Amino acid sequence: MEVNKTFMVMVITFLLLGLATTMAHGQGTKVGFYSKTCPKAESIISSTVQTHFKSNPRIAPGILRMHFHDCFVRGCDGSILIAGSSTEKTAAPNSGIPGYNVIDDAKKQLEAACPGVVSCADILALAARDSVVVTKGISWQVPTGRRDGRVSIASDTNNLPGPSESIASQTSKFKAKGLNTQDLVTLVGGHTIGTAACRFVTGRLYNVNSSSGADPSIDPTFLPQLRALCPRNGDASKRIDLDTGSGSHFDISYFINLSKGRGILASDQLLWTDASTKGFVQRYLKSLSTFNSEFAKAMVKMSKIGVLTGTQGEIRKVCTAIN
Repeated sequence: MEVNKTFMVMVITFLLLGLATTMAHGQGTKVGFYSKTCPKAESIISSTVQTHFKSNPRIAPGILRMHFHDCFVRGCDGSILIAGSSTEKTAAPNSGIPGYNVIDDAKKQLEAACPGVVSCADILALAARDSVVVTKGISWQVPTGRRDGRVSIASDTNNLPGPSESIASQTSKFKAKGLNTQDLVTLVGGHTIGTAACRFVTGRLYNVNSSSGADPSIDPTFLPQLRALCPRNGDASKRIDLDTGSGSHFDISYFINLSKGRGILASDQLLWTDASTKGFVQRYLKSLSTFNSEFAKAMVKMSKIGVLTGTQGEIRKVCTAIN
């Protein structure tokens, strides 16, 4: 009898440990989590994104970036949405992102439809998908069931990948989140609808130790256009497309531009010149369907980083403040 009791304790312990490990990797989420508790949740979020996109197309890349920054800091827990004097939202990488109002609007509608049910973290994950869709990109099924975090600290954003960071450093940061080199190239491919402030670009255009005075990896025929977009001593806050010529459409033009030396950020262009990432760029610039498929997979994978589920965290009443 004692042997049986011991065996049962071991089995229960093993199952609990397995459950904890599963939850830690985001497997507490599932597609259709709100199908019974708030069946219109996804359609409400989708229509909200579409409505705001019509009046301000910049919200699409903004929300996609917001989701990425949320997941890379404390996991995909909606902590980027919390307002306050020293929260993630106020940090330099997040303060100018358009689209926070879209999430707040969707949350207001969802609270009216099904109070206290849908988390802000899930709204952001779903809105990121919908932002790709409205820019003519692929759709995918988003696992939901995330709960909202209660902690948001501006300094936690210091470890986000930067606009001039080496591939080795970027790869290391992605690996720390359980993402590999292909995930890095794939997710950065979201820059096909992204923008950057000139302050992150001008360092490549002027006073560089080269014959042209610019980063030699830049296509010489593209340099005048880039300098016209971001003139010396111009408006450092001016934003330009990261995918020149196709910034409003989710496509593979971004990768084609990299192959021509037309990457806007130093970190982007390195994807083409670094041996560890170039192969993935070459694969994607040849096939939109391949990129779309891999992007959907990578987004689902990223959206499971450090999620809170079950009784962890909370369901915020408003996305800008903890309950």
